[in-house]
Amino acid sequence: MKLKNIFLTGLASIALASCNDYLDVESPSSYSEEFVYSQKSEINRALNGVYASILVNDLYGNNYQSTFIFNSDVDMKTYTGNMATHNSYARFDCDAQGGEIDKYWQASYKAIEDANRFIYGVENGPLYNESDSEIMQMVGEAKCLRAMVYHDLVVMFGDVPFTFKNAAQLGDDYVIPIMDRKEIQDELIKDLEDIAPKMSSSANTTVERASQEFAWALIARIALTAGGYSLYPNKENPNSYGEMKRPDNYQEYYRIAKEYTEKVITSGVHSLGGTSYADVFTKESNFELISGGDPIFEIPFAKESTGNTGYAQGPTSTANEGVTLGKNVWGASNGGTRLSAFYRYLFDERDKRREFINGLWYYGNGAGNITQDSCLIRADYTVHNNKWSKLWANAGQFTNTSSGSTGINFPYMRYADVLLMNAEAINELEGPTTEAQNSLRAVHARAFDDASAVNEFMAKATASKKDFLEAVLDERKWEFAGENMRWRDLVRNNLYGREVIYSFMRYLSAAMTNAGGMACPFEDDVMEHDGSEYLNNLPESMYYHVLPQTAEWKVTPDEVYGYPYPNKTLDILYIYNPYEACPKPANAWTAIEGAEWKEASFYQWSSDGKPTNQCKYSFYGYIRHNEQENIMLIKDGAETLLDGRVVPEASDLPPVRYILPIPNSAIQRSAGAYKNYYGYK
Repeated sequence: MKLKNIFLTGLASIALASCNDYLDVESPSSYSEEFVYSQKSEINRALNGVYASILVNDLYGNNYQSTFIFNSDVDMKTYTGNMATHNSYARFDCDAQGGEIDKYWQASYKAIEDANRFIYGVENGPLYNESDSEIMQMVGEAKCLRAMVYHDLVVMFGDVPFTFKNAAQLGDDYVIPIMDRKEIQDELIKDLEDIAPKMSSSANTTVERASQEFAWALIARIALTAGGYSLYPNKENPNSYGEMKRPDNYQEYYRIAKEYTEKVITSGVHSLGGTSYADVFTKESNFELISGGDPIFEIPFAKESTGNTGYAQGPTSTANEGVTLGKNVWGASNGGTRLSAFYRYLFDERDKRREFINGLWYYGNGAGNITQDSCLIRADYTVHNNKWSKLWANAGQFTNTSSGSTGINFPYMRYADVLLMNAEAINELEGPTTEAQNSLRAVHARAFDDASAVNEFMAKATASKKDFLEAVLDERKWEFAGENMRWRDLVRNNLYGREVIYSFMRYLSAAMTNAGGMACPFEDDVMEHDGSEYLNNLPESMYYHVLPQTAEWKVTPDEVYGYPYPNKTLDILYIYNPYEACPKPANAWTAIEGAEWKEASFYQWSSDGKPTNQCKYSFYGYIRHNEQENIMLIKDGAETLLDGRVVPEASDLPPVRYILPIPNSAIQRSAGAYKNYYGYK
């Protein structure tokens, strides 16, 4: 996609053009609102401006994909500080002064204002006719984008200012009243229900445009969120972080989710067949659109203009004064949006997603005289999320001076999500029915070549309603890494506190063991929870080759980690059995194209006989290991000792303060009408 500026009566809006054309820049006078809404071509240009407003880095271009993905057992960002901060969002530690909060807030309401203005202009313009399919499709697209932005605001901030009126309609009432999240969700659902029947199917439009199927899927997502748990404030106690609650009529929302996921499924427009899991993301990295497959709506970024997809994710690729060296002609990649080092242990070893997603190497300067694009092992607290990378693009898509603004689309809604929402909603209402099982099975089966593995999984999943919910949430855990899903799924089911504790304990257990044989008091509980003994078998060393992807293997694939990525130019690592402690490979295995095995230390997360700060403080706002070597839970801002050797039930844990504060600038502009709760001062 390519971008140019257009102007709407003094309001500069970036317009989203076709894949091959730029829009000309016109003078403001030639774009009066009367002119814009009197011609379909100009209405479409104005709609492009609404799309453009969601592409900025402060919203979906970067912050949604990176800054505001909170720590869990999947997505992970480490921290070393043992003090409260303004902006350590992923570890649940921030305040109203956080700069990124203010930017996200302003970008969201800018997008909402653009959508409100567009919808009002069309609905009150001379061409508005509910029988005109083109007009109604454009209105529907704007309403979907507006609902999407509002939905994410509600998930992240709770009760927020809400209106469908634009600034001109509001007049002097410039302070938009805060509305209860349930009322907001009801309004969004009703608005989408009204417009969806008038929209075009995604069979007749691109996944870069909101479609009827996207509207239905978005209704289901909003409804499932509305029917789930969320953190509500205690307005009587300024120190309280609030309490987790769900509405009394929560089953009504699950019925809505069931109804609208079934609409998507029975439409037959989308399926998981024909495209592998890996292909979905490698095609996105190559600017290829999939029609009728897994993607339902992709945020349509523009190369060299918007979007950090594939720059924030994938292997780090360093640059020398903006120019990379040697084989790497794709330029720099940040690679900072990562996954827990333990995430790969939570997969079935037969699951094809495991090797594709979890990246254990990067490109950069190594010890000695290694050149800049050398392939290095990532012996760290986190691994790379290799679902997207600019490095997976065909040669020529990027230059060696490029960095962010990749233009790689981000899949905001996928058919796999629809299927799993369907399974979750039906299970809540009726238990694990055949329909619910079919939806879950479809997603799980795509990840396996072994049918018996799928049957084993489904047999366990259908043992009870509780088992089925856990299976659905596990499937979502394996399916949606890096898609800003995991923490939301856990919140909705009031399981976030439990999983944060287990995530923290995995790191602390490994660190304490390697700090001198100390045993974490909850280590056995973690292994029971994970159903694995891997904590007792973590490798202190891993052995690997740096080889071209075209190298001929001299060992079998299930003995060596190494996924065949689409980019065959850059080297990757072939790692010997990275999942358990093991001796160095036998001499007979030292000759993959004559290369010697190299050795790297893993999980050595201790200093002076104590766990490192990354293990102690990366979940700081909820659980931490203090200087007195006690494990402390945080409740209403105060530390409480986590005693005993069994993690409490989720219902007995304090809530995770995932809700973000309203930024100070918004509070000041409201002249005190807006207030922060949840213990934010």
